[in-house]
Amino acid sequence: MKTAIILHGKPSKEGYYNPERGAQSNEHWLPWIQRKLLLKDYLAQAPELPEPYDPDYEKWRSVFERFDINEDTILIGHSRGGAFLIRWLSENKVKTDKVALVAPSIRDDKKEEHGFFDFEIDKEFPNRTKGVTVLYSTDDSGSVASTVDTLKKSLEGDVEYIEFTNKGHLTFGDMGTVEFPELEKALLGD
Repeated sequence: MKTAIILHGKPSKEGYYNPERGAQSNEHWLPWIQRKLLLKDYLAQAPELPEPYDPDYEKWRSVFERFDINEDTILIGHSRGGAFLIRWLSENKVKTDKVALVAPSIRDDKKEEHGFFDFEIDKEFPNRTKGVTVLYSTDDSGSVASTVDTLKKSLEGDVEYIEFTNKGHLTFGDMGTVEFPELEKALLGD
């Protein structure tokens, strides 16, 4: 069975508890790409990760690993969700389908989050996938720019980098749309 797991990023605590906002899994372009995957017969899931405003790798891992992740599983992570995938794929020698890292951030200059960033990138993890795509904007934060530089220097194998300008953190507020055709093309082709 073809599956996909879409991981959201880290909101502020105020944003997370704002009753006017949707759940993290329903923010930005996540529902749009989930629907695109469903229409291509992927069982696409966008789980809510525990206390996302204060990420704890072990807590996130316990939710993520409830899913069967194999060579027919597409993985998508936005921001801290992308950081999670980089670490998980570095520490687990699992083969997967395509992987998309959207505005990934493996560092936070403000603080260390419950050991979230305490790992070494396995430069060969892309070789266990059907391709990794890193999507980022040149006007995003310094931590995302630093992460992209680190990935460019570290990773081996099939890795594509898609650079945008004036798209910020690749959120609805920065992009002005929930549609993300570049992500769809990277995952599903034309």
